[in-house]
Amino acid sequence: MASRSRHVRFSFVVHNHQPIGNFDSVFAEAYEKCYQPFIEVLDRHPNLKFTQHWTGTLLEWIQSHHPEFIQKLRGMVARGQLEVLTGAYYEAILPVIPPEDRVGQIRKLSRMVEDLFGCRPRGMWLAERVWEPHLVSSLAEAGVEFVLLDDTHFRAAGVAEEHLTRHYRTEDGGRTLDVVPIDKALRYLIPFHSHEDVKHYLQGTGSDNEISHLVHADDGEKFGVWPRTHASVYGEGWLETFCSMLSSNDDWLRTVHLSESLETTSPRGRIYLPSASYHEMMKWALPTDQAFALEQFEAKLDAGNAGRERVLFVRGGFWRNFLSKYPESNHMHKRMLRIATRLRNCSHEKGTALELEVARDFLWAGQCNDAYWHGVFGGLYLPNLRFPIYRNLIRAESALDQIERVSGVRGESIDFDCDGHEEVLIEGPQMNLYLKPATGGHLLELDYKPVPVNLLDILSRRQEAYHRKMTAADGTPGESVPEVKEKGLEKLIHFDWYRHASLVDHFFADSTTLEEFRNADYLEIGDFVDRPYDAVIEASGKKVQVTLQREGTIWSGEQSHRIHLSKTITCSDGEASYETIYRLRNLEKRQVDVWFGVEFNVGLMAGDAPDRFYEINGRKPEDPRLRSVGTDQDVVSVRLVDQWLGVATEIVVDKPATLWRAPIETVSLSEGGLERVYQSSMIVAHWKFPLNRSFTVRFKQSVEAAAGMKKGTNSHRSS
Repeated sequence: MASRSRHVRFSFVVHNHQPIGNFDSVFAEAYEKCYQPFIEVLDRHPNLKFTQHWTGTLLEWIQSHHPEFIQKLRGMVARGQLEVLTGAYYEAILPVIPPEDRVGQIRKLSRMVEDLFGCRPRGMWLAERVWEPHLVSSLAEAGVEFVLLDDTHFRAAGVAEEHLTRHYRTEDGGRTLDVVPIDKALRYLIPFHSHEDVKHYLQGTGSDNEISHLVHADDGEKFGVWPRTHASVYGEGWLETFCSMLSSNDDWLRTVHLSESLETTSPRGRIYLPSASYHEMMKWALPTDQAFALEQFEAKLDAGNAGRERVLFVRGGFWRNFLSKYPESNHMHKRMLRIATRLRNCSHEKGTALELEVARDFLWAGQCNDAYWHGVFGGLYLPNLRFPIYRNLIRAESALDQIERVSGVRGESIDFDCDGHEEVLIEGPQMNLYLKPATGGHLLELDYKPVPVNLLDILSRRQEAYHRKMTAADGTPGESVPEVKEKGLEKLIHFDWYRHASLVDHFFADSTTLEEFRNADYLEIGDFVDRPYDAVIEASGKKVQVTLQREGTIWSGEQSHRIHLSKTITCSDGEASYETIYRLRNLEKRQVDVWFGVEFNVGLMAGDAPDRFYEINGRKPEDPRLRSVGTDQDVVSVRLVDQWLGVATEIVVDKPATLWRAPIETVSLSEGGLERVYQSSMIVAHWKFPLNRSFTVRFKQSVEAAAGMKKGTNSHRSS
């Protein structure tokens, strides 16, 4: 054993990132609990070489708040202890953004690293290790010489375990790139197991015939930010003892920079890696049923002592299927691509280089990956992470409006979300409305550009694999998953059968209650909620008018009744409002009793804060919170105010209505366990009446700036 272990090189790599939208307090806590103490420990061991990757948004925050820390890192680079990697400046998932943005984001971070630390980065960190083979050309064009990928990628290409201790070379179209395997076992050992366990693992690798290179590369936040790690890593001295262990075994174990090892060791060979990410990510990307089935299948294999074989032959899904699993993620992604295409086609004769750079940087900030997917962390479920994505994308769009001198409201029918059905887009200098005729004629996006904010940036309630572990078949509490932040949380788990939006058309059964409706456990007696509508767009002068209509059915007992429903949406130039006229027409000769409602949603940033509230008919209700539940009679106006965000929206109706209000709240997994997350305030104006020939009702929704937004989110361009 001793002779075999003399050939081990070890690269200690950590990736540090805070997404756009995280609060300043989160940045500060991560710095105090993790980034600063980590460097203080490594600074006491100058003989140990290590590698770090910092995303651009995090470096900006540190440079602004702790410039002395930047100087310390620069000194560690100068003395040859620290190697710094590049990557996408805003930590984008590179395969799903345009090639020119991949290259641009990497070059932007490389320039920053060189300016701050005096070194040109040669290798890069790939966000979430989401790899697709065509990336080689983009990375090579950006000046990247090597990239770190999980050993999962190599195993999927058929590489045996004993051949994972050297790097490989890959190519695309003749452009080459070195790919370095990350050791998954080390990711799980460090810093959660004893130093002896880590030492034993390192000693068990290597050969008398060649030098083995083992790479630990994982999130830096697990050294102090993840639950209970600050106490173990620093309070109990895990990292200090680990560094001492590395130093005291330098007769057989040597810490090396990645670039140093690649310079002195030739690639094991040429390889072509399939599209992949780390094992857990590929599991999360699966549809919920399949993700749950995969977990059970893996458990069976492990119980049957087939764990080693399953690592080679059993894998999950494909990262891009998050865009299929979550239509909200896909909508955000296609919104980003629409702006990227417009920027790419923007004439340089119309805008200066600086104006185009500003628009491009807003776009890149809107590509930050965290809000586009969901796994063990909140990601897509967290409004504070989605908010700056839309905020930056809308700002990029407004910048392009100015460059191209765009004025006036305009309408377009296009397959915006790439699902084979055309959406209707109304865009103007004040507002954007994105409508989906194929699914109920819903309003899916409502942008108010002056703030800027998407008031329909919300997430519906969907079943996740971890939900099944919370409740037994009879609905009683089940075997718990990670910690639950709120007692009785399993009772709040409900799943929506349609995507929440605005202009959602409901026909209720007589016995329907607000509680049943908000829990998605009610009887819908019409076929209008999620069925296709015909769409006609008319543009005349300074307004765009869209008529959505459907001939459908409502059921009363065993009788069916044909009804024609139309809704005409009108947007006028220069106004931050839209008007909707609903017309219901009875297609039968007999009268039918109708309970008709129109659902609106407003997605703001918090449901409990005192500076976010309802006003109904000009007054605050008894419980004005945005997450309040209630029924109000004879309502002609409802206003929702978010003074922190600096925006308010009012819906006015010309026929007094009964109003239901209730929050849409998801139960999702985050670093600290399962938690309730406010997504939107759902309001439904509804009427009961006998429908003889027709019924008409008119809505107007307007948006305006409220009290100025307070500082609280750190987002480079977003605040």
